[in-house]
Amino acid sequence: MTLSFFDQFMSPTYLGIPLMALALTLPWILYPMPTARWLNNRFLALQGWFINRFTQQLLLPLSLGGHKWAALLTSLMIFLITLNMLGLLPYTFTPTTQLSLNLGLATPLWLATVIIGMRNQPTHALGHLLPEGTPGPLIPVLIIIETISLFIRPLALGVRLTANLTAGHLLIQLIATAAFVLLPLMPVVALLTSTVLVLLTLLEIAVAMIQAYVFVLLLTLYLQENV
Repeated sequence: MTLSFFDQFMSPTYLGIPLMALALTLPWILYPMPTARWLNNRFLALQGWFINRFTQQLLLPLSLGGHKWAALLTSLMIFLITLNMLGLLPYTFTPTTQLSLNLGLATPLWLATVIIGMRNQPTHALGHLLPEGTPGPLIPVLIIIETISLFIRPLALGVRLTANLTAGHLLIQLIATAAFVLLPLMPVVALLTSTVLVLLTLLEIAVAMIQAYVFVLLLTLYLQENV
């Protein structure tokens, strides 16, 4: 029973071939391409409005140098939201519950922000490792602590996304199993459990969207420090 709860997080395979690449590619097919017409339909108009609003909110704390990342960060946000939301459907696989994938997304982007800071303003980038006005005896300790906190950022990004989605999926499966078992024994309790399951599913939809936004927002803050 315990193993079956975690089977949903195993990467699907077909004839021994991992389908992770297919799971990462299919979400893009769901979005229609913009047309050359003067007026779009309601779905395209809503999609364009959402992308424009999110891009505006994302670029507010960034200077002009960070606006070059707008397309990348917006695409990453839409990609993560789609993967997280599709993972809530029955008989689906959520790639973002894999720590390897989340670290694969977080580490290169975090490293790019660090490299940009070291290239454009190395003195300011290194100055983050030592706060101004630090007493002399604490300088070596603070440099070590700030260096560790700098290198732990991609791990925190990946673990945060993985842990929140994994915990939510496990909780949904546990409550759904409890409702299914209690249905023939105690129908009233099963009905209450099903109500909790519906509310938890709505909460997980919000969590799926919020975690994708937090992932990209933290990358934006890291970029702002180095631009």
